[in-house]
Amino acid sequence: MRLLSGPLFWWMKNRMHQIEIFKSYPFDVQQKQLHSILFKAKDTQFGKNHNFGQIDSLEKFRKEVPITTYENFHPYIEKALMGEKNVLWPGKTKWFSKSSGTTNAQSKFIPISVDSLEDCHYKGGKDMFTLYAMAYPDTDIFSHQNLRLGGSNVLDKKADVITGDLSSILIQNLPIWAELKNVPNKEISLMANWEEKMPAIISAVYNQDVGCLTGVPSWMLVLLSRLLKEKNAETLDALWPNLEVFFHGGINFSPYREIYKSLSSKELRFWEIYNASEGTFAIQDRAENSDLLLMLDYGIFYEFIPMDQFDLPNPKALSLEEVEIDKNYALVITTNGGLYRYLIGDTVKFTSLAPFRIRITGRTKHFINAFGEELIIDNAEQALEEACQKTKANLIDYTAAPIFMDQKSKGSHQWLIEFEKKPDNLESFTHFLDQKLQSLNSDYKAKRENNLTLETPRVVVAPKGLFHLWLEKKGKLGGQNKVPRLSNTREYIEEMLSLIKET
Repeated sequence: MRLLSGPLFWWMKNRMHQIEIFKSYPFDVQQKQLHSILFKAKDTQFGKNHNFGQIDSLEKFRKEVPITTYENFHPYIEKALMGEKNVLWPGKTKWFSKSSGTTNAQSKFIPISVDSLEDCHYKGGKDMFTLYAMAYPDTDIFSHQNLRLGGSNVLDKKADVITGDLSSILIQNLPIWAELKNVPNKEISLMANWEEKMPAIISAVYNQDVGCLTGVPSWMLVLLSRLLKEKNAETLDALWPNLEVFFHGGINFSPYREIYKSLSSKELRFWEIYNASEGTFAIQDRAENSDLLLMLDYGIFYEFIPMDQFDLPNPKALSLEEVEIDKNYALVITTNGGLYRYLIGDTVKFTSLAPFRIRITGRTKHFINAFGEELIIDNAEQALEEACQKTKANLIDYTAAPIFMDQKSKGSHQWLIEFEKKPDNLESFTHFLDQKLQSLNSDYKAKRENNLTLETPRVVVAPKGLFHLWLEKKGKLGGQNKVPRLSNTREYIEEMLSLIKET
């Protein structure tokens, strides 16, 4: 079904009109979002404790509500998890996205209200398809199936409250009309055991008419590689001739782009969405550019902390009117899910202010700054992408950590990288990685100057399946679980290096 006419086309055209409104009047739309959230939440426990009913300006909002982390919200979330009503959002919060992460042993339970489920998460999914279809009017994806790869967490029910992986919650509540266009079915998608789930998915989808893929690049690659091997197929289009696009999110796609290109003999398009347990925030809206349009009418009010002020006792958060292009900001959100001035841990840079477009640069806690080099994920992944291109390599996963100075040697960075296709020359790969990092990061370059503080990076080639094994031992296979890219300590990389010795 081409998008030339029909109800779907006209619905999308109407939605595009709404998007054009927030692109043209971003500040008015954002102010409306904040006022709506505060009005709806004024009689909740959090709203009463922070005088939501008396807040009539952004200045008062900032005065009454401090910037918060999950730990600050935990007492409220504990009450809501026990089924208590009107804690963070009106009524009873039925769903909580469980996110254990890889940097914190404690599980986090992010509240998902009916409003955030419908007006943010599902709205974001529909907008992802809409923006893609408007960029590619010749698309035929709506005539075919969508292969989704959801999480593997069990949905736990306690006090009439359901907790689980975000994708599991979204799949569980998907309307019937949308469910009919997705494979595998709900039963397989919600299977808890990852090793049992993979063959079940392959059996269910290999002979389907798949037109698009949606999922996290790392886990989708595991599935697709296994599928091609088991079905003895050279490329994905040999199995799915109508495959057109991969909708992806969750991690930076740059290191995976070349390997995904190699999976299809014809062009496979890529389209990014920036979503998390806390909400959907931005979506790619142009075919020629991969930066993301900040979505301003999802029941989210945005603020941004300049990263050069992030470690100050009381950093100032900026509204959209105050941000600048190409500066690194920590993202702060207030949502219709019951989060208020919540620091989600992601960092972004603006690529455009009219309209507001961003790209994700990393995490507030995932960096290496052992020697004052301030290396962030954005630096790392741009450098890895160039090193791969110049040495004809494809990587699957990686992590990096500092090697600390001692009396005999200076410091350096150790990179543990699992390749799908190894570089022609590892020494050349290391050189290109190092040179690109220096061109991207002046602090890193200063420390590398004449090996002043940092010596040449040390790259260790990880055996195939190492990161999968590490995640498995942590009980973190599938879903939103990720390998920590950069760490300021050696905890994770030492665990992985130990696994190499054991195997």
